[in-house]
Amino acid sequence: MKLEYNGKIIEYEIDRGKRRNIYISIRDGEVIVKGPKKMTDDKAIEIVESKKKWIFKKLEETLKSDRKIKEEKYMQNEKFYRKEAEKRIPQIMEKMINITGLKPEEYKLMNFKRAWGNCSNKKVIKLNAKLIMYSDFAIEYVCLHELCHLKYMNHSKKFWSLVENYMPDYKIAENELK
Repeated sequence: MKLEYNGKIIEYEIDRGKRRNIYISIRDGEVIVKGPKKMTDDKAIEIVESKKKWIFKKLEETLKSDRKIKEEKYMQNEKFYRKEAEKRIPQIMEKMINITGLKPEEYKLMNFKRAWGNCSNKKVIKLNAKLIMYSDFAIEYVCLHELCHLKYMNHSKKFWSLVENYMPDYKIAENELK
């Protein structure tokens, strides 16, 4: 099931079992509503909706610490991860170029502190090598995002419509990268 709050979307599961109470478990970025066998989907949805502010706050705390752990892991073995990035990220970029038909003049890997990528008005795309620490889906999203800037050099409705056209569930990737 999906939950939306402040433009962010997360998925959660419902787990029914031998228990009396209903509670929400958040572990390793997964949200699970646990309740008795008799709990209806409507009751689970009601509980999640009433607690969504708390759920997103906890997930954000988890994601921030997760990002920090990934950053430290990358820095401890930068040479290895950089080589991996140089192999895998261009493959993913080529895949997204083929899907969209949008082609930059050039793309290259960089080490950014904050950004995952950028696209210049000279149609040069730079991608953060630290993306290698994330799923292929998240890397596909960043590549797609930057490729869409070749058509729209802004974050207009047309830009987001183009992103969504190629990746309807891009917000899940955004959440992973936050």
